[in-house]
Amino acid sequence: MSTRFLRDLPGRHAAGDPVGITSVCSAHPLVIEAALRQGLDEDGPVLIEATCNQVNQEGGYTGMTPVDFRKFVTGIADRIGFDAARLILGGDHLGPNPWKHLPPELALGRAEAMVDAYVKAGFTKIHLDTSMGCADESEALPDEMTATRAARLAKVSEAAAAGADFDAPVYIVGTEVPIPGGATEALDHLEVTHRDAAVKTVDVHRQAFHDLGLEGAFERAIGVVVQPGVEFGNENVAVYQRDKARELSTALKEIPQFVFEAHSTDYQPPEALARLVEDGFAILKVGPGVTFALREAFYGLDHIAAVLEPIPEDQTLRGTMERLMLRDPKHWGKYYHGGVDELRVQRHFSYSDRIRYYWPHAEAAAAVDALFARLDGRVIPETLVSQYLGTLYPAVAAGRVAASAPKLAVAAVRRVLSVYGAAARPV
Repeated sequence: MSTRFLRDLPGRHAAGDPVGITSVCSAHPLVIEAALRQGLDEDGPVLIEATCNQVNQEGGYTGMTPVDFRKFVTGIADRIGFDAARLILGGDHLGPNPWKHLPPELALGRAEAMVDAYVKAGFTKIHLDTSMGCADESEALPDEMTATRAARLAKVSEAAAAGADFDAPVYIVGTEVPIPGGATEALDHLEVTHRDAAVKTVDVHRQAFHDLGLEGAFERAIGVVVQPGVEFGNENVAVYQRDKARELSTALKEIPQFVFEAHSTDYQPPEALARLVEDGFAILKVGPGVTFALREAFYGLDHIAAVLEPIPEDQTLRGTMERLMLRDPKHWGKYYHGGVDELRVQRHFSYSDRIRYYWPHAEAAAAVDALFARLDGRVIPETLVSQYLGTLYPAVAAGRVAASAPKLAVAAVRRVLSVYGAAARPV
């Protein structure tokens, strides 16, 4: 799709038209379907992003290359009748992060190959993030070094775009603290990005692009990632407080070419999302928040199936996921803390939603398929929807959502995305 919508965001904000866009960061097919169906209703662009760890030229943890991911998303779009011309694909945190254990030149070489693959596959929103240190470097790098490395990747991106049949990419620069995907500890204090730091991020990237003769590319830089004071941990959420971010918002007057991109906006209440957009945080990224809603739907359906046709606990979806996560703790072992019972609760119900990494596993996918098969052909009683999927009950009772397993799962995700849509495109 044309990137015009994204390129217009800074000017619209400066003109007092606070419009934004939701960035859906997930590779789950039901989440993608939900995002595209929501886009059908909202009649606007749909932005779907993949991260450097999730999708890259080596497959990432999904096993998909950028070309694979594009085919995956457009295949779902074709199936449900969504016009792919309204689809924007983005690459998030593109840089050396997946290879930061390597020496800098090796890691950056792999990052260059990744950026090349993303752009040639038609990803037109490119977030360049080279802020992390590689082997024998400090964990965080100076701004100037980060910008120099980002410009190096932008040069690769521009060369790839020159030979591709897609729009020239728009760029997002900067990163946020804590790390992508949510904080790992309780959120006792969260530091909002200082306005001067946001302006400096733009200035050092402008200079680095200039040094490589990439002034034209920098004209297409439209977003800078900052920390507006929103985050989620395993058990709590830091909600946006406008007064604490007011000074940061004023920085946009000095950098009118830009809006802010807000990461980790998952679980924010509707009024907070609306205020973020009004205050210039026009790109709202959501990932774990939508897969959390999907897991809620899966588990609600699991309970419903057990009521309609009781089976042993170890054959339920939750029983399967518990066995899988205990057998392979790599995606949660370093992130969850506490006793046996606390860990069990976090594995399934944490805001960080690290269970999302297990849904692509063959055993998990088979368990979801088995659950849907048990409910296939059944009309799920409204009373059980009320009991186990209460947030969806009004839509089911009113006839807006059919009481079938796949439709209820998609509706659960759409319920979250509709809140983002209302905040991003205020009437």
